[in-house]
Amino acid sequence: MIRPLALTSGDPAGIGPDLALTLAAEASATPLVILGDRRVLAERARALGLDLNLPDWVPGQPVPSGAALWHCPAGAAVTAGRPDPATGAGTLEMLRRAADGCLDGTFSGMVTAPVAKNVICERADPAFTGHTEFLAERAGVDRVVMMLAAGDLRVALATTHLPLAKVPAAITDAGLTRVLTILRDDLRAKFALPRPRILVLGLNPHAGEGGHLGREELDIIIPTLERLRGEGFDLTGPVPADTAFQPALLERHDAVLAMYHDQGLPVLKFAGFGEAVNLTLGLPFIRTSVDHGTAFDLAGTGRALAGSLRAATRLAAQLAQRAAPSETAS
Repeated sequence: MIRPLALTSGDPAGIGPDLALTLAAEASATPLVILGDRRVLAERARALGLDLNLPDWVPGQPVPSGAALWHCPAGAAVTAGRPDPATGAGTLEMLRRAADGCLDGTFSGMVTAPVAKNVICERADPAFTGHTEFLAERAGVDRVVMMLAAGDLRVALATTHLPLAKVPAAITDAGLTRVLTILRDDLRAKFALPRPRILVLGLNPHAGEGGHLGREELDIIIPTLERLRGEGFDLTGPVPADTAFQPALLERHDAVLAMYHDQGLPVLKFAGFGEAVNLTLGLPFIRTSVDHGTAFDLAGTGRALAGSLRAATRLAAQLAQRAAPSETAS
């Protein structure tokens, strides 16, 4: 029997429920357990004109008819397009259930629709900074890596949701070593790349230009990369970010490591927005997500596009199949 994927429907006032319903209505070889509020999903289905009645799922039972619903109360009445901090705790409960189900083997992986950090922070968890960090804590791992993929372009991040002013201090030998190790190991294990070739960006303009535009490259990044090369890593860099994303250079590498969030992701999202996938590397389970936000203005309108969530679900299923090739449909 194929273990199902968990699909969390995200902020109930955003487009997550719309996208989850769209996927539930499509034929899939991999069963889905959609986590969300029953009433919210039923109301959104009516608004979208979808004749879809998801059967309830009981933990431990097979998923009937391709997709089923694990009811997670939103915690308050929901109006599409109107975020409410009272729903933050329910959104976090979806993530907890999905993560715990991955950890105990119930699910083969998890796919997440978008959440709004400010909605969760206001009442449910003031320390919440995003799915990536939340899932790392839930899984008990000290470091994970955020990577987005659009086709063959893969961009990982040395730092994630940090204010720009705090990034330089977060670029350390230990941190880079840990990130590059996770990136290399998961490219091997999840993407079947025996010797991943990683292109590393510099932090400063022109990669510091020999120290004239910053010393992080000279003092930290270059020594770290040289040491790791000596340990068998296939690394290029540090390369100036403004010249790194050339097709000829990208073709010779399997992934790019950017030093901070808005250094690498604008290029990737330009290349594949709406079809890109966000992956969390370093977790003891598969987690993929969309490349966009909650789009409250589109919720319930029928204008939200499911391309990224569809791609995220497809990739999670492929990775799960690769991780457990012996699993077959009953």
